[in-house]
Amino acid sequence: MKEFKVVVPWMEGLHMRPAARLVKAANHFLSSIVLKCGEQITDLRSIISVVSLCATMGMTLDVTTSGEDEHAAAQAIQQIFSGPGANPADSTSKPGP
Repeated sequence: MKEFKVVVPWMEGLHMRPAARLVKAANHFLSSIVLKCGEQITDLRSIISVVSLCATMGMTLDVTTSGEDEHAAAQAIQQIFSGPGANPADSTSKPGP
């Protein structure tokens, strides 16, 4: 079992677009992936459950991966929270040329 924390980096919070990326990533692994926000616990394979956490920007979430590919699953989830599109500056519109 691998446990770690992530911080919601998106200005709009954990909305449909990042939730869809998380669910898509979770479905590539055999391991169980659980997301906890306060007292709410959800399976990362359910987009409705993920969005219903109502996690806002800056909130800390606990992630637990458990199974034969738990390390790869954890790495993939961490990448989504820190990769392209995770920086609030990436989600603002930029002036054109």
